[in-house]
Amino acid sequence: MGKFVKQSIYLPDEAATESLAREIVDALPEDISGWIVLLQGDLGAGKSTLARGMIRAFGYEDSVPSPTYTLIEPYEIQDNLIYHVDLYRISSLDELQYLGWKDLEDGLCIIEWPERVPGLSARADIIVSLGYEAAARVAEIRSLSDRGADIIVRLNLK
Repeated sequence: MGKFVKQSIYLPDEAATESLAREIVDALPEDISGWIVLLQGDLGAGKSTLARGMIRAFGYEDSVPSPTYTLIEPYEIQDNLIYHVDLYRISSLDELQYLGWKDLEDGLCIIEWPERVPGLSARADIIVSLGYEAAARVAEIRSLSDRGADIIVRLNLK
C-alpha cells in the first residue's frame, strides 16, 4: 500500500455520527462494488448508528435493523448493493466463507466487529474505530488501501 491516511473527528451526538456517515458515502465512488468499510469499537460505541447512517445516506428510508442475529442484512438501493455485516458471533474465516462471503463482492460491505476475523483488514479499504470521550464519541478513520486513502483525503470533516 502506497498511502496511509488517518483522520479523527469528535462526535458529540448521534446527529454528528450520522453526518460522518453521509460524508463517507459522499466520498465513495459511484461504483461501490467490492468496497469494504470496517467499523470497530466497544459495545455502544456507535458502530450500528454509523452503519445505519451510511445506508440511509444512500437513500434507504425503511427500518435498518442490526444484523446481530441474521449476520448479514442486504440492501438494494437504486443500482447499489450494500451488505451490513455483523461478525460478533463469528469466530473464524472458515465460518465467514460458509456464510457465502464470496457472494458479497458485488456490493459495499459495511462490517461491524471485524476483529472477530483475523486478516479481514488486509481486504478492506477503510476502518473507522469508534471510542468514547466523556459523554461523546470519537472516530478515527484510517485507510487500509490506496483507494481508501483517496476517500479519506476527500472527506469534508469539520
